Amino acid sequence: MEPKKFNIVFAGSAQRDLERFEAETALQVVKDIKSHLETSPLGFRKTRIKKLTGFSPPLYRLRSGDFRAYYRILAHKVIILTITHKKDSEKFLKKVK
Repeated sequence: MEPKKFNIVFAGSAQRDLERFEAETALQVVKDIKSHLETSPLGFRKTRIKKLTGFSPPLYRLRSGDFRAYYRILAHKVIILTITHKKDSEKFLKKVK
């Protein structure tokens, strides 16, 4: 049986984030998002994915090199909220809390 696929949806802010990156970086981040989140967005035994504590609804983070993709899961959709450099992550998390 083939694993269930999740639809990946980039919020407008995440699309703008990608447009600001160099092409090579943007491609690597999108590749990581597709390869890790289409089949297993909850991160079972995947060290790159982390469920963040203290957020309702749950918020998840995917590590891709020096960048972090923050997302939520609704039904069978993975909503990418933002993609940020690791040094700017704290600023985003304070805004979301």
